[in-house]
Amino acid sequence: MLKLTDISKVYRTTEVETLALNGVSLTIEAGEFVAIMGPSGCGKSTLMNVVGLLDSPSTGSYGFFGEEVARLPETRLTQLRRDNIGFVFQSFNLIDDLTVAENVEVALLYRSVAGAERKRRVTEALERVGIAHRARHRPQQLSGGQQQRVAVARALVSQPRLILADEPTGNLDTANGDEVMRLLTEAAAAGVTVVMVTHSLVHAAVAQRTIKLLDGRVVSETLLAA
Repeated sequence: MLKLTDISKVYRTTEVETLALNGVSLTIEAGEFVAIMGPSGCGKSTLMNVVGLLDSPSTGSYGFFGEEVARLPETRLTQLRRDNIGFVFQSFNLIDDLTVAENVEVALLYRSVAGAERKRRVTEALERVGIAHRARHRPQQLSGGQQQRVAVARALVSQPRLILADEPTGNLDTANGDEVMRLLTEAAAAGVTVVMVTHSLVHAAVAQRTIKLLDGRVVSETLLAA
């Protein structure tokens, strides 16, 4: 379970103070698929950064699968991210100089996974997203939809407890977007917690619950599916 209580995040410069999150409280159950929506500048990215342990809140508490993490040092946050979270980005964030298989394997290199086991898990992840036949290709040789499936495979290969997807269908056509949503839905059905930022009402409707933000606050929560 992810439990955020009265989370606020303030960014300060020498002249400006910006309140990006303002008293956000929400709970996300293990295995739940949640969509986060709202206009640009409403705090979606900041919330994802806090949930993903990429940024710490200014105030409030955050229970990350039972561990209070709001005030942890960066070394521990790095360990928790590495061991528990898979990220999927709108821009894919693949490494051009590596093959598809090598891009997926990167997620395992810092986890002390033996070489043979890494290869097995990479092959399994690529087969799961239907891209195993492209394992030796490089990202620039793939379509956008294929690249995003590689990114999903990279998120899945480490067997995370949480997947954070930031506009994962934003650069894709309808068919490829629907395929990525299918993969995320399957991950949630297998017990992985999935939190997705999206502007698409159609793709948000695939999630079990939609959380809407405005001006750094949660303004509504809608249960969409059983």
